[in-house]
Amino acid sequence: MRVFTTRALALLLTGGLLLAGVGWPPLGGDGLVPAAQAQEKKEKRERHPHIHAAIRELREAKKELEEAAHDFGGHRKEAIEAINVAIKQLELALKFDKK
Repeated sequence: MRVFTTRALALLLTGGLLLAGVGWPPLGGDGLVPAAQAQEKKEKRERHPHIHAAIRELREAKKELEEAAHDFGGHRKEAIEAINVAIKQLELALKFDKK
């Protein structure tokens, strides 16, 4: 009987480790964490979600460029300027769309 219990316990532990390795999908079923779910819902509600996402990504890229330890072969300054222009144009486009 002891051999059976040891084997059963080993099988249960192995199964548990396998399931923990692949992870259980969240109860929502879409695989997103709550913050990502909230962001996705917001993008569905707002007009032009891709433009809003592009502005966020450009701001993150600008932050990375500004905080980088090197100047990207002399291109950092010009890249940051281009990002600023792109953000400004996208924001103007969104403002024009609301009129």
